[in-house]
Amino acid sequence: MKTQSTTTPVIVGVIICISAHLGFSQTANQDYKATSGRKYDVAAFIWPSYHPDDRAKIFWPMGIGEWETVLFNKRLFEGTEPPRHPVWGYINEADPYVMQMQIDAAADHGINVFIFDWYWYDGMPFLQGCLDDGYLKAKNNDRVRFYVMWANHDVPMIWDKRNADDAMNKKNKALIWRGGVNLDEFRKIAKLTMTKYFSQPSYYKIDGKPVYMIYDLPTFVNGIGGPSKAKEALDWFRSEVAKAGYKGLELQVVLHGDSSHIVTDASDEHALTQRELVKFLCIDSVTHYQFVSFLNVDREYDDVIKDAKGAWEEASKSYSAKYYPQVSIGWDNSPRTVERVAEMVKNNTPEKFEKALLSARDFIDAHPGQAPLITINSWNEWTEGSYLQPDDRYGYGYLDAVKHAFKN
Repeated sequence: MKTQSTTTPVIVGVIICISAHLGFSQTANQDYKATSGRKYDVAAFIWPSYHPDDRAKIFWPMGIGEWETVLFNKRLFEGTEPPRHPVWGYINEADPYVMQMQIDAAADHGINVFIFDWYWYDGMPFLQGCLDDGYLKAKNNDRVRFYVMWANHDVPMIWDKRNADDAMNKKNKALIWRGGVNLDEFRKIAKLTMTKYFSQPSYYKIDGKPVYMIYDLPTFVNGIGGPSKAKEALDWFRSEVAKAGYKGLELQVVLHGDSSHIVTDASDEHALTQRELVKFLCIDSVTHYQFVSFLNVDREYDDVIKDAKGAWEEASKSYSAKYYPQVSIGWDNSPRTVERVAEMVKNNTPEKFEKALLSARDFIDAHPGQAPLITINSWNEWTEGSYLQPDDRYGYGYLDAVKHAFKN
């Protein structure tokens, strides 16, 4: 990478970013606390696959979403625990009465924000029933606010247990859908998100600005045609949000790996690192989605958390955007496979998870100039071994850990 060519667009981006954020104040968080009514905003990601969806039958033909994988998971490896199953049963999370129960359970234990994974493939949403028909129609959704994470990643065969082994071992490189979109498609997504979700009373905002998260920043940039075109697209989105009467747009992205790896491949521009791209695009805040995306997880939970805390500090210092700490409950995606033995976090008990949450709380306390936001993976990632929902091993243990850390 040539230093001169790479630096030029980044410097331009910094100048524009400064002018766009003149209204930010170190005291903004005080106003934010007053509107939220809570000291900490504890946000759990939701994987919205646990409901009937006709398009999803290519992965789960029974028509009950990925509960099919959980239901028939009987794998047991030497030195690992037996498969766990949900205390609440194999419920339809697109049912507003089911979601009402889950909202109450979340709120009672200190979860006050849901982050919904939101998909768009072949020109239309995918797996949107959990949010649209479940959460938004639940009568008590004012108890837990929400925001959207556009999960714009490619979809290989890993959701399909019949083909997941070969997909994870790279023997089967077939893609069901690609996550990248062009400018016109992005504008459709942005307008739909703004009109359908930002307008909801329970939509989560920071300093009056709706929060919008993008999962895969490189896929977005490369699909739309490179960093400069991506910046134009995001600036257009910001202007549309402002025209709609909001104070602005809090653009948030998920980090993958370290800050220095190259993440763009546009032929007409020199490659940028993840850190440079976040600055160039004037991204407001960053977080992680799962420990496995930036840490070695095939070891003891205590060791993973130690490195996670170091990664939080590194991200906070390295990026121009604010960093919000992310805590994963665990990792084990072996339920999705037949023969392949996956990496697994060991001894991720509720007690150790609680200590990790307290560390994230300490991080927030040490950064008073930003929103008190902590992200958790996740509410219901059953086939990745990282969920808050009660199971037949620990009961409500993980939820109680959140309650001890933030409500008590």
